[in-house]
Amino acid sequence: MTIEYVHASKYGNGALVAEEFRKRMAARGVAVNVRHVRDVRAKEMPPADLYVFSSPGRMGRPIGRLRRFLKKLRLPAGTKFAILTTEGAPRPDKKTGRLPTEEELARVQRVIPIMRGLLQDKGLVGVAEGKILVTGLKGPLEEGWQEKVEAYAALIPLLP
Repeated sequence: MTIEYVHASKYGNGALVAEEFRKRMAARGVAVNVRHVRDVRAKEMPPADLYVFSSPGRMGRPIGRLRRFLKKLRLPAGTKFAILTTEGAPRPDKKTGRLPTEEELARVQRVIPIMRGLLQDKGLVGVAEGKILVTGLKGPLEEGWQEKVEAYAALIPLLP
């Protein structure tokens, strides 16, 4: 099984997550090729059994470069994909100190639904989704992020 992992890391958090994912999958005997979105062409993707796409969240959306990449992406219908994002950790309200609910977050954090929609519109099939939280604008990643990547890697079905 081979996996192509395309990320759009801006401050290095997504690159750290991609490398951790590569290590976890290598331990399962799976080859993962990690590429930054600027180093691969959407219409010339190498063949793979699974494609993983990763983007940081910007204003509740995937970063522009990755959105444009996904719009141009050319893969056969039925191709399997997975999504793993790095998104800002929720912050408490300055006046009340209350953290937003999951419903409130879902209205403003649309990274995964946007990416999923762009890929499903092309006839691709999703197999896993996940997110790793970033505690500040440029990082660091949340505590225990390696374990979250391990749990995400366990969601990936080992295809023949």
